[in-house]
Amino acid sequence: MRPALLNPLFLPVSALAGVGPKLAPKLTRLVRPGAEPGREGVVADLLFHLPTQVIDRSREASVAGAPEGAIVTLRLTVDRHRPTPAGGRAPYRVMAFDDTGEIALCFFHAEKGWLEKLLPVGAERLVSGRVEWFNGAPQMVHPDHVVPPEEAVKLPRMEPVYPLTEGVSGKVLRKAVDSALERLPALPEWQDQSVLDARRWGPFAEAIGRVHRPESPADLADDSPFLARLAYDELLANQLALGLVRASLRVVAGRARAPDGSIRARLRAALPFALTGSQERAIAEVEADLVKPLRMVRLVQGDVGSGKTMVALFAAAAAIEAGGQAAIMAPTELLARQHARSIAPLAEAAGLRLAVLTGSDRQKVRRETLAALAAGEVDLVVGTHAVFQAGVEFRDLALAVVDEQHRFGVHQRLALSAKGSRTDLLVMTATPIPRTLQLSYFGDMDVSRLTEKPAGRKPIVTVAVPAERIGEVVERIGRRIAEEGARAYWVCPLVEESEAVDLAAAEERFEDLRKYFGDRVALVHGRMKAADKDAAMTRFSSGAASILVATTVIEVGVDVPAATIMVIEHAERFGLAQLHQLRGRVGRGDAASSCVLLYKGPLGETAKARLAILRESEDGFRIAEEDLRLRGGGELLGTRQSGMPGFRLVRPEIHGALTEMARDDAALILARDPELTGPRGEALRVLLHLFGRDEAARLIRAG
Repeated sequence: MRPALLNPLFLPVSALAGVGPKLAPKLTRLVRPGAEPGREGVVADLLFHLPTQVIDRSREASVAGAPEGAIVTLRLTVDRHRPTPAGGRAPYRVMAFDDTGEIALCFFHAEKGWLEKLLPVGAERLVSGRVEWFNGAPQMVHPDHVVPPEEAVKLPRMEPVYPLTEGVSGKVLRKAVDSALERLPALPEWQDQSVLDARRWGPFAEAIGRVHRPESPADLADDSPFLARLAYDELLANQLALGLVRASLRVVAGRARAPDGSIRARLRAALPFALTGSQERAIAEVEADLVKPLRMVRLVQGDVGSGKTMVALFAAAAAIEAGGQAAIMAPTELLARQHARSIAPLAEAAGLRLAVLTGSDRQKVRRETLAALAAGEVDLVVGTHAVFQAGVEFRDLALAVVDEQHRFGVHQRLALSAKGSRTDLLVMTATPIPRTLQLSYFGDMDVSRLTEKPAGRKPIVTVAVPAERIGEVVERIGRRIAEEGARAYWVCPLVEESEAVDLAAAEERFEDLRKYFGDRVALVHGRMKAADKDAAMTRFSSGAASILVATTVIEVGVDVPAATIMVIEHAERFGLAQLHQLRGRVGRGDAASSCVLLYKGPLGETAKARLAILRESEDGFRIAEEDLRLRGGGELLGTRQSGMPGFRLVRPEIHGALTEMARDDAALILARDPELTGPRGEALRVLLHLFGRDEAARLIRAG
């Protein structure tokens, strides 16, 4: 149950004065992005929609002394109106002056009567806005504020600037936020007083109030103590939630398993290569977890091509040796089938009974697979998240391996724990994660890192080429196909948040390349049927097709060792981590590989820095740190997925140092008061609900 004192903050936004049925959905889109259709934002969403900067209007200047481009407040006398001539495109100008000179106040598409009322000739007005010079004379286009001197109190000295959306102006949003602030109840203090004293942080209400009603630009600066206090509140809520999830996953005692090593010995004998040192370390860590009487909850993170699948296979073998079953889940059907294909020869050599389970299986095949799983006639099943749907029964599921962790968030981990089984959990991600984000997203897990690539992998030569030279790129690929039978990926970008546009770009490039290469080109994208995708991938991996045109559906995990060329079109639109993921699809065999980053100029500073880092480095961990520095943590782990804790007040690149502090504080709290029943514990329950960590709050048995 949500604490009753929070009820005013969880009223719908339409309960606020001035927010009617037309404005409410627009406000919801702005302050609660990704809200379920028909679900309205709440008052707390407005409080957590923070301004990004503050305009200082306290600077009063004279017309002659106003610096170009500066926002200033002028005390002016209105001299005359110069309306737009009939049929003309010039702005409506109101000429005004002070002791030092004259300025034109310009309005486009303005209504004459309204302007005559706002700025009557002969009247004195305070006018605030940006001063520009045009044809040697000062002007102010669409002043932000115009008030009579006696109403100077209405002119905000410090004006917060918010992210906005169509149909919601700054004025409307500020009014709604003011109403939300008035509903803020007196909240208990959930932070330790010694932390508040050491950091010179005031109460939550003071921090949220000063951010929305700043008294100086410093209140919204990167080092603002008010922003830091709010970020720490959100981080502590998140770390407490992760700690409670971890406890719930382990509250059902694990089962100490006793693998005998027989299957793993056969696996090693069948391997055509030696495992790397970090693979061996990760396998040893997993095996040590399995023999403990606690449930394993471990994250394996490794760079592209570092061999996570082998770690998963050895973990599965250990669980199966001890008499259980194992499941490996991939985020897409394409990947699930590919995992199964790459695992099959080794599984056969080791005597493992393997099955595949996906959403598109024919009913008869699905029934047979489900029956075999329930009877214990399948040791290892590879599939999509369909493996955890209702109706899928295992005789004894000992280990669940989840590939691509960022698509399997805290909510799904809770769902898995709610099954009440004693299943060990191993999750894997190919996105190397900076420590700050690792603690934020995966603080409930032990972590193994794969830092080496298998022996024999050659470096990938990366070049950036302007889009105008696309013809040369096509010719060069043609030569390499003719001379050495090369195979190439050609990735088309996400043009906007729209699969349809994304798809159109890929289909257009596919048709263009077919004119040059004929049937040697295949196409794969997210909207194709699974069988068509498989057919296109099979043509490419067998060599029947030399070029695979794809959307970013191939970003994760697709493995064709013979592919040696990667072309990424509009590379400037991708984030660093995604570019690195895509590049990792080549360089997987022993042949030299190259990656061509096609870009459309002119490039901004961030895009230039991204492309430069990729040319310099193949170290995914360094690239991930740079990505965090360049654009913050919001999308570093790929598309936001439900269940991934999206932060609203935390900026990882600024507040990273607070993450570790919050983790230590949360661990201490849960060690001393695991049910959160003490005085601070009760306040922390309020914190969990305030920041939407309700699932974690429900895990507290006493609650």
